[in-house]
Amino acid sequence: MNFKHVAIESIAYALPDEVWTSADVEAKLAPVYQRLRLPEGRLELMTGIKERRFYPAGTPASVASAQAGEAALAQSSFGREQIDLLIHSAVCRDRLEPATAAYVHGLLKLPGHTQIFDVSNACLGFLNAMVVAGSMIESGQIERALICSGENGRPLVENTLQQLLNPELTRQSIKPYFANLTIGAGSVAAVLCRKELAPKSCPLMTAAVVETDTSHNALCQGDSAGDALEMLTDSEELLVAGIAVATRAWAQFVAATGWTADTPDRVITHQVGKAHTRELFKALELDLSKDFTTFETLGNVGSVSCPITLATAMEQGAYSPGQKAALLGIGSGLSSIMMAVEWPQS
Repeated sequence: MNFKHVAIESIAYALPDEVWTSADVEAKLAPVYQRLRLPEGRLELMTGIKERRFYPAGTPASVASAQAGEAALAQSSFGREQIDLLIHSAVCRDRLEPATAAYVHGLLKLPGHTQIFDVSNACLGFLNAMVVAGSMIESGQIERALICSGENGRPLVENTLQQLLNPELTRQSIKPYFANLTIGAGSVAAVLCRKELAPKSCPLMTAAVVETDTSHNALCQGDSAGDALEMLTDSEELLVAGIAVATRAWAQFVAATGWTADTPDRVITHQVGKAHTRELFKALELDLSKDFTTFETLGNVGSVSCPITLATAMEQGAYSPGQKAALLGIGSGLSSIMMAVEWPQS
């Protein structure tokens, strides 16, 4: 997928106030740690995640999504009446029907001509939405799109903590629940537009590739459990399968862009933890010094992780005009999207 006319005109995020450190999570599991003789500090040591954030209990995904949407609109040179398309792209949603985008549209007071829908694809949702909106801009169907995502992992983490207190669990049987303890919350949004309309120098989407292998779709599965959420993950197999899919996606990416491992100035991945990052960079022969991460303080925020890391890198000057960035996304299912983003000099 090649793009010649798509700019990321603004990108912004919003974070909840409540912080849970990995030590806080382990304290809630003290009986389990004592019974199974697990060493304290294990969670942070294995993942590199020091803390994560959560919205108050009962916060709808639409509210989180709209908070980031307001932040992106505040940064944008466009008024909300100029938005042609709104996509809500999170794993979390308010309910099955209507689309969560319907609630986000109302909260943001967008106009009646704005088309709305949800795009959901595990942790890849936001990147999928960028491809969809970018393609619609490229084809001339629309001129401006607002993509929003709001993830709140609190119900999943709280339910997992209750499940882990089951005295019948063993060191082996707790493994499928471990990945849940890395989950956090946050929201991110971006305004994409036809680059000729952008009044300033903006990062440009120039290419994207996709690689999918659904033979691994049982390695990470989540569902509702009454009022709570439930997810089971084979972390070890998921890491191996994910790296394999990403390696094939990278071969496509190199062919589509003409880039090499040395080309990107900044590499931004889906933020799972330090082990996944280390193995991914090793497999793709990428320079780890080009990595920019947020998982240490945000944890794994699902579809929010990759774009919020891009936004943070731009905010902190770690990605700036004149540079190229590779966005490397992997989502359960399994699927990988890799996207080339080039920021022209002002």
